[in-house]
Amino acid sequence: MSDNFELSKGEWLYKPERCSVDNEKMIIYTDPQTDFWQRSYYGFQNDNAPAFLFETTDNFTFSCMVEFDYQQRFDQAGLIMYLDSDNWFKASIEHEDVSYGRLGSVVTNLGYSDWATKDIEHTGMIWYRLSRRGADFLLEFSFEGTSYQQLRVFHLHALGDTDMVKAKETFYTGVEKPVRFGLYACSPLESSFRAEFTSCKFSTSIWQAHKE
Repeated sequence: MSDNFELSKGEWLYKPERCSVDNEKMIIYTDPQTDFWQRSYYGFQNDNAPAFLFETTDNFTFSCMVEFDYQQRFDQAGLIMYLDSDNWFKASIEHEDVSYGRLGSVVTNLGYSDWATKDIEHTGMIWYRLSRRGADFLLEFSFEGTSYQQLRVFHLHALGDTDMVKAKETFYTGVEKPVRFGLYACSPLESSFRAEFTSCKFSTSIWQAHKE
């Protein structure tokens, strides 16, 4: 963990009934019927899942290991970035059954959610890494915590346009609009499971500028 980041200094959005947090790990026991989703396709809106959030105006990279013991379909735990109920992002493995899950992410812009996924074999552990450059973000994942693969590049419209001149400066670390990012877990159905978050690290963004 970087010297300027303390895991215990986050703030709860929708604090769960059972949880614990210190500077080494955070544990969430999910409450039933909790989720984040807005409008698209399914016709419902949910904005009540527990999230533990930190705020920054910097371009950053945040990584964390997530361990989970899913119990029912749609159980999920991972990273989140939450501006408000209409503008946010989450990444997780969503449980389908004992043989596989859906590794993916949801980006919600202006009150509408998308969902990008890939099916993977059942696992109870994964690492995520999220990097920022202005209003643009890079999501990566790893199954062993050292070699990361790109999962998605996305934009949050509520943060405005990315300054492309600054974005192409390899070591640009200027002040940007504030964002709240962190960790979440939820159970959309009648379920409850234990999610543990460890090895959290925060640093200046390691996402390199695009070279044409």
